[in-house]
Amino acid sequence: MINIDDVKIAVIGLGYVGLPLAVEFGKVRSVVGFDVNQSRLNELSSGVDSTKETNREELAAAKNLTFTSNASDLAGCNFYIVTVPTPVNADKIPDLSMLISASTLVGGVLEKGDVVVYESTVYPGATEEDCVPVLEKCSKLKFNEDFFCGYSPERINPGDKEHTLTKIMKVTSGSNEACAVLVDDLYSEIITAGTYKAESIKVAEAAKVIENSQRDLNIALMNELSMIFNTMDLDTDAVLRAAGTKWNFLPFKPGLVGGHCIGVDPYYLTHKSIELGYDPKIILAGRKLNDDMSSYVASTMVSMLAEKGQHIQDFRVLVLGLTFKENCPDIRNSKVFDLVEAFPSKDYEIHVYDPWVNRANFLGQSNITLIDELTEYYYHGIILAVPHDCLVELGVEEIKRKGQDGALFFDLKSAFDKKSSDFRF
Repeated sequence: MINIDDVKIAVIGLGYVGLPLAVEFGKVRSVVGFDVNQSRLNELSSGVDSTKETNREELAAAKNLTFTSNASDLAGCNFYIVTVPTPVNADKIPDLSMLISASTLVGGVLEKGDVVVYESTVYPGATEEDCVPVLEKCSKLKFNEDFFCGYSPERINPGDKEHTLTKIMKVTSGSNEACAVLVDDLYSEIITAGTYKAESIKVAEAAKVIENSQRDLNIALMNELSMIFNTMDLDTDAVLRAAGTKWNFLPFKPGLVGGHCIGVDPYYLTHKSIELGYDPKIILAGRKLNDDMSSYVASTMVSMLAEKGQHIQDFRVLVLGLTFKENCPDIRNSKVFDLVEAFPSKDYEIHVYDPWVNRANFLGQSNITLIDELTEYYYHGIILAVPHDCLVELGVEEIKRKGQDGALFFDLKSAFDKKSSDFRF
């Protein structure tokens, strides 16, 4: 196995996870950042990161980092970190296609003594059962004799400028003890919050999926409580603030649950569970409830609008915010898409406004009408779905001015006082 002093890193995939990792390692070691998206590489080479996870100064500080889309440029590397997306398909089945493609790529350049570490979210067993056979086939090398593997789950929180890569404890693991030590020692060079060496790759994989499954279930409980309290004409936020005075009450809040982690990771765990013969009940129940919240919001507004104006033929609704969370350009698995689709298209004209969305990346992805400017006194209903600072700073009166007299205002994240909205979770 390679010595830590001889490690030459290649990061495969330069998105929300891979780029910050490549930048941090690029400050202290030679790193090749690989991505198949040439336009992404062009922007990074010019000092621009459209994900806003890094900035021009940080990219410039990574003096040992080079970018490429050419597999031949990986020659000379011996420590590969795979950070490609692992989504689910329309049927909520794990999609490992990009992970397998990355493994094929790495397997084609793998040499004796090399190490491959995966950071992509997977179900327990995927590294050794799905990825390793691809590495062996493409490299003609034998696992744990000629090459070694590790798993260190990503914990990136897009848009969070406080809990950044180096400030979040890193779980590490390896396919044998020597590899586990090497992986842990290497990550320790950049992770100031410390590392935790898990007992095995499977333990590290499982730890990742239950982190977000736990959050998903807690939010599902809050969402169900919110629906119950709405039938009782109780303000959920007020109830949670009162309950929160107890020292061991967990501060979760209701809301739309999307993104590349909470809305996806539980399906990886449940998929493997079902494959092994156990039908998970609580996890899938929470996931279904959270997935249904967009329809709940839309149906609530449809009912309230119908009560207010049965004479109106075509209702106009403005949705503020499209990304999966505030102050972040990431639209992956945003539940706002589901929210828009939940309105009956023949009766509703839906406009979406979000200054954070990169229009170049958005075009062609959806039938959503993304507007650039807000029109005053036009809409029958307004939904503040994602409370970006730039939207909240407009103020509730300015937001309401986009609606006609008596227009409904839904404040899904309780950004404003309860009295200013007609509905909130």
